[in-house]
Amino acid sequence: MPDTETRARARGRLAPRQASGQARYIVRRVYYAVFVVWAAYTITWLLLFLIPSNSAEVMLRNISGGNSAADRAAVAALEHRYGLDRPPLEQYLTLLWRAVRGDFGTSTATGRPVIEVIGQALPSTIQLGLAGLVLGTFLGLGIALAANAVRTPFLRNLLFSLPPLFSSLPAFFVGLLLVQAFAFGLKIVPAAGTGSTAHLVLPAITIAIPASAGIAQVTAKSLYVNLRSPYADHLRAKGVPHRRILLTHAFRNAVIPATTLLGMSIGGVLAGTVVVETVFSRQGLGRLMQSSVTLQDIPVVQGVVVFSAVLYAVANLLVDLVYPKIDPRISIG
Repeated sequence: MPDTETRARARGRLAPRQASGQARYIVRRVYYAVFVVWAAYTITWLLLFLIPSNSAEVMLRNISGGNSAADRAAVAALEHRYGLDRPPLEQYLTLLWRAVRGDFGTSTATGRPVIEVIGQALPSTIQLGLAGLVLGTFLGLGIALAANAVRTPFLRNLLFSLPPLFSSLPAFFVGLLLVQAFAFGLKIVPAAGTGSTAHLVLPAITIAIPASAGIAQVTAKSLYVNLRSPYADHLRAKGVPHRRILLTHAFRNAVIPATTLLGMSIGGVLAGTVVVETVFSRQGLGRLMQSSVTLQDIPVVQGVVVFSAVLYAVANLLVDLVYPKIDPRISIG
């Protein structure tokens, strides 16, 4: 057995290597995040470019209220103003270089800077997304713990069947059911709007139900496996109660895949706000994206996509960095 001094020297040699490995890992993940953002921006630009319509004509029709045909000279002037008359590659590279510097241009629908338009819609969406994600996480973990805590087979099977049911329900259907039951039926919360905290209740629940499905399913299955593992049998043989094994030992191991899924759920939550904000007439990035696509407001669409991609990449990077805090056996790098 090596003495204390030998072990200390060994730890001293390993520490710089471990720090170097962590630094390389973080740099690699940052490169991956940059690639995700670039790919999202490029694919969005390509899809919008391939839409079989003229963005300048759409702009003019919106300005005139759709009551008159677009004048050819005015269309040409708008195309020149926004660079739409340039070759596609030149358009793409010009917009990409501006985006790298944080300049997404001006909205073709409102004439306001894209950053300002997104900044105005952002607080409502962040409020809704965080509320839905937190509520969905607690709901999913609660279902998973309850499914593995109960001893009645019927109730256990019922709880295990909830996640597939939640994941199969469309967001607009859930939203309409909640509005009918709690806004029009019981009349305890408002049906639509963005004002007070009461306006947040139904939209947050609508997002939380599908968001909880994956977390509940993965955690419940992981808990089921952990509770039937050799270490759980050893703890039972020592007289440790089932509840303590579940909450102290099995849950710690089962929460790791749930953490991964939580990071990936952010993209689904952002996508779900498009439907939820439309159903509940809320202002936010979801409705902004929907209206911008309809109006072919390319700068705003690309700005929202880039912001969503950055948020998704940062969230997944943070999840990877949190792993060692949850389980010390996992090392970064």
